[in-house]
Amino acid sequence: MHHARWRSIRASGLALAAACLLSAPALAQTAGEGLSPTLANIKSSHTVRLGYRESSPPFSFLDHSNRPIGYSLELCEAIVDEIGVEVDDANLKVEYVKVTSDDRIPAVVDKKIDLECGSTTANAERAKQVAFSPLMFVAGTKLMVPKASGVTQVADLKGKTVVVTKGTTNEQAMHNVDKKQSLGLNIVTSPDHEQSYQMLVDGKADAFATDDILLYGLIARHKSQAMFRVTGDYLSYDPYGIMYRKGEPQMKEVVERTFRKLGSGRDLIPLYNKWFVARLPTGEKLNVAISPQLEEAFIALDDTATK
Repeated sequence: MHHARWRSIRASGLALAAACLLSAPALAQTAGEGLSPTLANIKSSHTVRLGYRESSPPFSFLDHSNRPIGYSLELCEAIVDEIGVEVDDANLKVEYVKVTSDDRIPAVVDKKIDLECGSTTANAERAKQVAFSPLMFVAGTKLMVPKASGVTQVADLKGKTVVVTKGTTNEQAMHNVDKKQSLGLNIVTSPDHEQSYQMLVDGKADAFATDDILLYGLIARHKSQAMFRVTGDYLSYDPYGIMYRKGEPQMKEVVERTFRKLGSGRDLIPLYNKWFVARLPTGEKLNVAISPQLEEAFIALDDTATK
């Protein structure tokens, strides 16, 4: 699967990678000896298993030939390259494993996948079970409603039906706001964002609540700008990260080193623009400029910058 490997590392990034290859720790040269469990398993199987989502554009979704693509997957592929340096295997295979909002955390914990490359919020509750990469995006819960709907805020949904995707932070956010504002919402769940979207299309829900960027992604994907709009105040704060197994300092160092290299090579903002501003491989454009918060976070990862 080398066609999708990290293509955008410029000469500076390559020089950094070469320097790291030269200074790779001696333990990485031995046959898995001294490697943390995930890395030892990757070295012996020559394979990294990446968890992907089917309908979380532009983070993790399927292209027209049903191949997993996206911003999160490209970040994961950069981590795979760095894992290759760490375990001294430049030809690691990538195995793509489908996950949903509901089963993605168990997939990491139960060793079904090594990295989860989706649209997952890093929060304290989840951090008890899994580890997260540095920040890769910031989102928040908003509402998708039909264009003709009078709904402009969550209070307008009193007594109405809201669909959420099972196992998301948005599901919790809607239950919290329902309780707090005594809205009497009928909160229904579906297995993935595509099914939630279809419930709105079919008139089975008055609103679909999930992260604003995912709503924009689905509207662009379905070319449904004339049918739906995104509305309301943010009902949650959702900082995204790549998930991996907890309690493995060596794996943590590999993941964080990848982000520092990308930051120092000034690759993160062009990568963001490729997936959020430019036209996607599937034809649509989101045109969502990078937020000042995310830009600051990316600049902070640059080891070469004068702090």
